[in-house]
Amino acid sequence: MNGPSWMNAERMRNDEGSILPLTIFYGFLSLVLILLVVAATSLYIERKRLFTVADGAALVGAEAFRLDAITRTAAGYRPTLQSPDVAAAVTDYLASTPHDDFESLHIDRAETVDGRSATVELSAYWRPPVVSLLVPQGFRIDVTALARSVFY
Repeated sequence: MNGPSWMNAERMRNDEGSILPLTIFYGFLSLVLILLVVAATSLYIERKRLFTVADGAALVGAEAFRLDAITRTAAGYRPTLQSPDVAAAVTDYLASTPHDDFESLHIDRAETVDGRSATVELSAYWRPPVVSLLVPQGFRIDVTALARSVFY
């Protein structure tokens, strides 16, 4: 019985090459995780940038009232917005604001629903910095911003 235990002890001491598959696997796993984190960060930043543009456009749309459209109520003065005025103001804002970094920027909606607030919905196409099998080649992201004019 000394023979088989001696062979097992010899086999346990001779472990050359057993670390290489683990190193390759963990290197591949690290690379995949890094690519996923880079893609997720890029998507997050692109969405935040698009939301900033939409927020500015909604603010401009909320200020797109005519002075004769201001009415006095018990709560104070209230502007009345019209959807064509909001849409025109948002279009002008996007035409004058530099936004060349966005691919296929599109105004999906620029209107007022209640006559007091402006709703702006923008969309753009996002592409990841590094295309891989786990991350798609890109997709359209949408953001919606709402702004209201208030007099104090």
